[in-house]
Amino acid sequence: MTIDIGTGDGRSALAAAAADPRTLVIGLDADAASMAEASRRAARAATKRGLTNALFLVAAAEAPPPELANLADRITIHFPWGSLLRGCLGLAPAAAAGIAVLANRRATIELLLAPAARDGLEGIPTEPAAIVDAVRSTFAPFGFELVAGRVATDAEIAASRSTWARRLLAGNGRRDRAVTLVRLRSSGR
Repeated sequence: MTIDIGTGDGRSALAAAAADPRTLVIGLDADAASMAEASRRAARAATKRGLTNALFLVAAAEAPPPELANLADRITIHFPWGSLLRGCLGLAPAAAAGIAVLANRRATIELLLAPAARDGLEGIPTEPAAIVDAVRSTFAPFGFELVAGRVATDAEIAASRSTWARRLLAGNGRRDRAVTLVRLRSSGR
């Protein structure tokens, strides 16, 4: 099972479900309205024997549905904002704990993070090395080890299939906004 936390408009979750019909993909976001169209698209596709493996749930990272605890093989977090971004970087412990509780003993977490100095996010690191260190430090107490941490390639950004990725790649957003890729793996604790 894959859980796409902070799924927003759900494009990432729909793309993941379409890419692997054998895997249940759950898009999780605190804002129901942002996921509404993706949920409708998945339901329409399901009636045509399409995306029966995509599901959207309204919940914040700080309070994920307890029924999902320890079930995710893979967790994706692409271009988070607000408390989810702060949670990934160790500044909102409840969000980090909520993310970690979803992972099973062999899970991976993949993050694409793109905070920039111009965003004015006090206390949020914006340099890739500092972002990687913050994510590693945040999830280490939950039994996660760093697998990769570096500036993401354009292909990796595009592969997320998110609206933010498309915007970053289409415009001048990449000039002053690095995208950092961080992959973590559960140590099986």
